[in-house]
Amino acid sequence: MPKGPIRRSQLIAPFGVGALSVTRDGTSVITCGLDHWYEREDQQQNAQTLDPAEFTFEEWRLQRILGVESFRLPPDYRIKRANDQTPNCNLTVPFLRFPKWHFCPHCSHLRELPLTHRPKEYCAECFAQRKKRISIVQVPFVAMCEAGHLQDFPWREWVHSSATPTCEQPMRLYATGGASLAAQMVECDCGANRTLAQITAAEGDRRSTYLSSNLASDRTPYLCRGTKTWLGTGATETCSNPLRGSLRSASNLYFADIRTALYLPRKTDAAPSQLVALLEQPPFSTLLRLLSGAGAQVKPSDLRSQHGQVLQPFTDEQIAEGIAIITGTKAATQGEATIPEDDPETAFRRAEYATLRAPRNEAQLLVQRAVLDEYDPGVISPFAGIMLVHRLRETRAFAGFTRVFPDNDQTMGQRKALLRKPECTNDRWLPAYIVFGEGLFFEFDEARLREWEGRDNVRTRIAELDRRYQQLQQNRRGRFQMITPRFVLLHTFAHLLINRLTFECGYSTAALRERLYVSSLEHAPMAGLLVYTAAGDAEGTLGGLVRMGKPGNLEPVIRRALEMAQWCSVDPVCMEVGRGGGQGPDSTNLAACHSCALVPETACEHFNRFLDRACVIGDIEDFALGFFDR
Repeated sequence: MPKGPIRRSQLIAPFGVGALSVTRDGTSVITCGLDHWYEREDQQQNAQTLDPAEFTFEEWRLQRILGVESFRLPPDYRIKRANDQTPNCNLTVPFLRFPKWHFCPHCSHLRELPLTHRPKEYCAECFAQRKKRISIVQVPFVAMCEAGHLQDFPWREWVHSSATPTCEQPMRLYATGGASLAAQMVECDCGANRTLAQITAAEGDRRSTYLSSNLASDRTPYLCRGTKTWLGTGATETCSNPLRGSLRSASNLYFADIRTALYLPRKTDAAPSQLVALLEQPPFSTLLRLLSGAGAQVKPSDLRSQHGQVLQPFTDEQIAEGIAIITGTKAATQGEATIPEDDPETAFRRAEYATLRAPRNEAQLLVQRAVLDEYDPGVISPFAGIMLVHRLRETRAFAGFTRVFPDNDQTMGQRKALLRKPECTNDRWLPAYIVFGEGLFFEFDEARLREWEGRDNVRTRIAELDRRYQQLQQNRRGRFQMITPRFVLLHTFAHLLINRLTFECGYSTAALRERLYVSSLEHAPMAGLLVYTAAGDAEGTLGGLVRMGKPGNLEPVIRRALEMAQWCSVDPVCMEVGRGGGQGPDSTNLAACHSCALVPETACEHFNRFLDRACVIGDIEDFALGFFDR
């Protein structure tokens, strides 16, 4: 298999399971399934020095929503030295060479190699006829479907316009000149030839593709073969989705499904949060899971016998209470009560919202309430509270991936099934990593917000955006999401603030992130946003973001962000497009473009969609649209 370095965090995104990447020597490879992670290429090495538990950690809220027992950090590579008993040396993550089809840049001859082919290969035809050693390179095209399957482009089927071609003669891939797919031609030595025009196109309502509908001359649909290349040769399943051609460098070839959660302390009157946090992590969590899984009753003495010194500050009653919380026999306090009307994602965020609204002094969550009276009231009046989050911990877990579109109607179980072979269903873990950072939490004034979103002009403007997205959602069979005025307002303000903070605190826009807390329920509303930064270092970040949230520093940032939003360099076109239709991805933005409100997609929770500057500062023809005073 190909070799090359890759960062551990990149194995979560953007190069997780099923993703294509390019090694330093130019080889295109695909990340293999989780069933072969934490293994050595040399199986003869001492198995006693292999300990996956070293990479295991827990995040109870994410474990519950993703249905797994634990998370694992991607393995780091350690060189094995003589007489060195360090565990987990020489661990690698497997990759396969993909696509398998290659062509010669000189004679254009197409040739298929196995997934595990390692050395550089030369064109046999050029060597036989001209005695030239010319390296063959991988073709730039693959084929995929919306269910996540990925396979080689069906070259032989396409050139012969048949789903079952009988010709086995050599094929060639030519570039006839031009920048479009129509300039790429595949030709068989039998005389058949065909261009690649429209192989990436969808048809009609996007439930069919040009490749599937037009591959065979009799127009019999050529459907996806259900190939899961990243799981090895022979990993296939039944699939009835249309097949779509794609460049292997296309941005819609892979969308990682990353689920994140902020650390929330768990505690009861008898068990302090410090104890519960200790029991949540290995080695205690591993021991508790093994004993409880075997049906044994875990006692404080069992833990003291193994780690008595660590547990010395706590009484047996506190430890027993902590064990009950970790094993799930007793619930811990974690914020507000559950709201029956909440969907799962809103309920998940509500616990974080309740936690961030109050001061906290935990080892992994330090929140300080800012005194609003110390700020300029002309700038801070729209907010009911501002919290300075000096330290937070975020877990980012890889829960699957999609292709073609960033979202679809697949269930969590279907996405997780793509990550390993069916016989490995007992492995109930997912790859994840932990980052530490800081942030600013804004809670909007609910009374002022309700007055604003009750205006007829505001509701009319956002209703059209919601209607357009619901129609798009139905065509793509995506997950339901309600587009409300408060959601668009908070989302757009977060983008404007992120763009302005990059000039003030030194972070790049890609280093900052948003986290939205939105609910329009009358008896349990939410209107908060967290702008934060987090890094993989154990010490987190340096406090620059929190410093910008203090009185005297925050007001100029907000004031300048609103001033910059009043006039985009693309205006009046940007604002007029927002008034008359839509722009951006899937036309789901109103007055928002790259020159005013868009941020890197890593910083946005919604792929730079559902943005509108007019909701923040008003339209040039209707200032009353804006929530903030001009």
